[in-house]
Amino acid sequence: MNIQAGLVAAARGLGLALLSMVVSLVLFCLSVVSIALVIVGIGALTTPLVTDAARAHATLRRRLAAEWAGVPIPVPYRPLPALDTGLVGRIQRCRWLLKDPATWRDLLWMIVDPVAGFLLGILAAGLFVYGAWGFVLAAGVWRPMRDVGYWYAFIPVDSQLTALLAAALGVGFLAAGVRFDPAIIRTHARLTHAFLAPHHERALELRVERLEESRADAVDVSAAELRRIERDLHDGAQARLVAMGMSLGTIEHLLRSDPEKAAALLAEARKSSAEALDELRRLVRGIHPPVLAERGLGDAVRALALRSPVRTEVAIETTGRMAAPVEAAAYFAVSEMLTNVAKHADAQRIWVDMRHQDGMLRITVTDDGRGGADVSRGTGLAGIERRLGTFDGVLALSSPPGGPTTVTIELPCEPLTPQDLAVREARQS
Repeated sequence: MNIQAGLVAAARGLGLALLSMVVSLVLFCLSVVSIALVIVGIGALTTPLVTDAARAHATLRRRLAAEWAGVPIPVPYRPLPALDTGLVGRIQRCRWLLKDPATWRDLLWMIVDPVAGFLLGILAAGLFVYGAWGFVLAAGVWRPMRDVGYWYAFIPVDSQLTALLAAALGVGFLAAGVRFDPAIIRTHARLTHAFLAPHHERALELRVERLEESRADAVDVSAAELRRIERDLHDGAQARLVAMGMSLGTIEHLLRSDPEKAAALLAEARKSSAEALDELRRLVRGIHPPVLAERGLGDAVRALALRSPVRTEVAIETTGRMAAPVEAAAYFAVSEMLTNVAKHADAQRIWVDMRHQDGMLRITVTDDGRGGADVSRGTGLAGIERRLGTFDGVLALSSPPGGPTTVTIELPCEPLTPQDLAVREARQS
């Protein structure tokens, strides 16, 4: 059992409980009043302001669900169209917001969150708080409370013996908090996902938008990769091959007039050919590593872990091989994450967990470094996110200052059937 993880989950539960009971409830009341006042005209001015605040709160909760529980929730709001200025523009904006289904889903969530969300959050915090209260009673606080007939759960605390029994029961509550609080936070995140995730039509729209963006990114990445390969070939292997051709021409003329010099040039040409072959192998390995093609993603990730300068532990639970593009995307994503940790995290250990379930390849990379990673700050994570987007994959990041940092990627895929594997091997051969 991880006591630190349980304590963190309890603190997060308390924060979520406060957000649920205070912020969600207040915003729900303001939203209802503002929408009701649209009839008399005042609401047309106040509703956009209240809706913006509600959306900011909902977006925060989506981010917390992703960072604290690894449950990514896409933002469903449609982009605001071009509107007029002044009073007419405000009325148009109010109409647009009220027509957006996401506005009403947020309102429905703000009904449920102060009840179910608060209960889940306070349960996570209460297991630790109530467990610690048992020790406080045993320390002597029971004495001034015995006259009022205080009960700790099902134990009547009226003596030192019963106070010690309360402390023993408190150990059980603390153990339950350590064991179940992370799961409670995940349940809270799933509840948020059920209400704040885009509805089916909007999810399809977002998917199309994302695929269009990822396609454009893929074209840019492919063009850059082709330019890199062309440059490497021109500056490396091609230059050596040209030099070899010139050397062989010289050797042809020297074979009769100066055999010794021809032999020296021949040895130099043989060395250049070996170097050119080595450069070509490195270039091909960068495009598609042989270990990935021959032994699959699991062994390729293990090979990455062995080459990592930071001590890396790998746990893999996958079933069979997957499509080559998916394996390549996952491989280079893990490679980039391990490189980021080695360069930026100042970490001592890395844990890689890879598993396939429910049609999803999920890879989690955790390090004990200093944290503070941000997708928007150019640490390579944005590139991983773009690469995954091509396959409709997602990336979730949790990296509080001081660490630990956890990066989770998910790629929808299914293991290849024996027939598919046979076809792929035939193509490769």
